Amino acid sequence: MTDATGALVLNLECTLPAPPEEIFRMLTEPSQLVTWWGPHGFTIPAVDLNLVAGGRYRFRMAPPEGEPFHLSGQFLEIDPPWRLVFTFRWEEPTPDDRETVADLSLQSEGKGTRLALSQGPFLTEERVALHRGGWTESFEKLQAVLEDRG
Repeated sequence: MTDATGALVLNLECTLPAPPEEIFRMLTEPSQLVTWWGPHGFTIPAVDLNLVAGGRYRFRMAPPEGEPFHLSGQFLEIDPPWRLVFTFRWEEPTPDDRETVADLSLQSEGKGTRLALSQGPFLTEERVALHRGGWTESFEKLQAVLEDRG
């Protein structure tokens, strides 16, 4: 999807069965992030996170097969429990990778939360598709964790 400037931007939304305060904790506490982050089959063996504006984070992601890799960035805006904005950079990038900005917005919806993601700009449609798949599967895992907790 392209925005008004013609940039490639990913936009996704989902509704989750928990209040914004709980969802924000799931997005920002390392012990919670490791329960759902990444596509199906991926694990997060290590999370370093300094949750302050200007603070940095780094995730070690392990695919079901193959070598682990790293994702890192910096927090740009933190407004609990409503908004989280951060840069997103693969540490072992491919030629069509570049740093993007991920903006997560939370809104109360009944007994749950509407989570909206906007991320970009990307260089190629292929990178948008890769991130769409990763975020979609991550949100599915987050939904499952929340449902299991009841």
